[in-house]
Amino acid sequence: MNFSKLQATGNDFILVDARKVDQNWAELAQAICQRHFGVGADGLILVQNSKVADLKMRIFNPDGSEAEACGNGLRCFAKYSIERGIVDKTNLTIETLPGIRKIKACVSQGKVNQVEVNMGTPQFQPEQIPIRVEVDIIPILNYPLELEGEKLAVSLVSMGNPHAVSFIPKPVAGFPLAEIGPKVERHAIFPQRTNFEIARILSRAKIEARAWERGVGETLACGSGACAIAVAARLLNYVDGKVDIMLPGGVLALSWDGIGEVVLSGPVEEIFTGEYLR
Repeated sequence: MNFSKLQATGNDFILVDARKVDQNWAELAQAICQRHFGVGADGLILVQNSKVADLKMRIFNPDGSEAEACGNGLRCFAKYSIERGIVDKTNLTIETLPGIRKIKACVSQGKVNQVEVNMGTPQFQPEQIPIRVEVDIIPILNYPLELEGEKLAVSLVSMGNPHAVSFIPKPVAGFPLAEIGPKVERHAIFPQRTNFEIARILSRAKIEARAWERGVGETLACGSGACAIAVAARLLNYVDGKVDIMLPGGVLALSWDGIGEVVLSGPVEEIFTGEYLR
């Protein structure tokens, strides 16, 4: 099976043209995403035909679960599809589980090096995130999450997939994400688990952050997570309409007017192509 590996701010994915191919994709993702026994990636992305958009994207996590949305994955998807001639335009509509996403690709000398994704409107209702809590005020900001005797304040938002964002005053590099991340991801109030982001406000235009992705673990960047951080930060009046999210893998630019759709942009790069033999 032919594949390509791409990365967007360190978030790496294996892409496969699956328009005429069928596999047990969940099983394949578990094998091919392994860092030592497979190719190694944060997810397996499929390019498929769509009846409602230019193309359809499906993404499977390394644990075999299917993710609803992925901002960085969409950016890799656009580069892969444009450069291989699967589509012959730079403004695309992509079908995903949460709905259709619009993409604008910047092409220079036949190569896509920057991609902007319209990630849709954030959702805040408990059933939309989803979350098992009864609250009187929407959106749910700085919710006290109980973690084995400790409390963590999280702001909850769906970007087509669930996110819990916690803002801290100290540098995020020192936060024990490997210990806390799994506890938040699998907390009882999240029926479908959740992604978890830890963030620190640097200014009204800059935030540093780290991300724990559901079904993956810590990643160098998370597109939908960056969107959730920007949304929560604006709702808490920490930032204005445009903000840079500084992640271990690089910087993502976010734009949100406080009402409508969130726009994510950043660089994207192809790493290598190959044949998977197993």
